[in-house]
Amino acid sequence: MSSSFLSMGGYAAYVWGSFGVFVLVLVWNIVTPALRRRSVIQQLAEGQSEKDDD
Repeated sequence: MSSSFLSMGGYAAYVWGSFGVFVLVLVWNIVTPALRRRSVIQQLAEGQSEKDDD
């Protein structure tokens, strides 16, 4: 890769910073629902086991 591509004409901090924030938000939008789903499934399983005990 050429250094002119990486420097983005002097705007590298803005371009690469924006790209970094985008990737961070993208990962957050994938991980958060997966963790929430796992939590809901666990809560439902605990509720079901309490019903079975009655």
